[in-house]
Amino acid sequence: MDIPFDKALDLVPGKVEEAGPGVRRLLANNPSPFTYKGTISYIVGRGQVAIIDPGPLDEVHIAALLDAVRGETVTHIFVTHTHRDHSPATPAIKSATGALVLAQGPHRPARALHGGEAPRLDASNDTDFSPDRALADGETVAGKGWTMEAVTTPGHTANHMAFAFKEANVLFSGDHVMAWSTPVVAPPDGSMRDYMASLHKLARRSEPIYFPGHGGAVREAPRFVQHYIGHRLAREAAILRRLDKGEADIPAIVRAIYIGLDPRLVKAAGLSVLAHLEDLVARGLVATDGEPALAGRYRRSRSAARLP
Repeated sequence: MDIPFDKALDLVPGKVEEAGPGVRRLLANNPSPFTYKGTISYIVGRGQVAIIDPGPLDEVHIAALLDAVRGETVTHIFVTHTHRDHSPATPAIKSATGALVLAQGPHRPARALHGGEAPRLDASNDTDFSPDRALADGETVAGKGWTMEAVTTPGHTANHMAFAFKEANVLFSGDHVMAWSTPVVAPPDGSMRDYMASLHKLARRSEPIYFPGHGGAVREAPRFVQHYIGHRLAREAAILRRLDKGEADIPAIVRAIYIGLDPRLVKAAGLSVLAHLEDLVARGLVATDGEPALAGRYRRSRSAARLP
């Protein structure tokens, strides 16, 4: 299933823009293959406001974000997850504003790390982050003119959390769902099984618009999430078809299923394949010797039915 990506984004780094009713956004100047044109910080409300994802440890972005709320009171800081392009500016914003920092929790892996694998990507981990208070799934936090519902969405990271802005009927989706691309799901911090469960969870919600951590707004969001689900199922099927032809390692699978891949994304693709393989091994469809690992070899399970 082809995803109807929308790569339009006219934001200029450092310039605040109205994104929707009660929502302003500010782009950090940290473009990369993983962050697109940069990380987006959001400001919710007027007068007494909340900030979502303060962004990277970038003094220019921090200064621009504080300038954007000059004359206002920042009461809350919400963090979707602990990659270094989203959370490291939090201490500086908290120090300047005294705001309460809220998130699902500190950084943690979704599973144990095997053999020192999983090379760090551009968006590596902010292991120093710790919220003032951890939020539970479904918990609501209210400010002046806004109410935010915490929605746990593990998968991209184990501590990923989206936030539903109830008054505007929009969802801040972090890196879980983005209009311009699909996110990397990279073990040990990410889990494909968790990611798919979180997608199905979002598909049952009604918010029509998502504001992601990178790129423009996601429109017709429930339908877009279904495209995301179809894409991942197609990727899984492609892996199984490759293994139906014989045992393979992850580089061979990447070459077979990622045609025309940007060389800068080869390692990320390998990690996403590993995430799929972890799930397929757990479901008994694929076998490997020992625990799933980047250096492992994979084969179809003898008990698994062959794809047509």
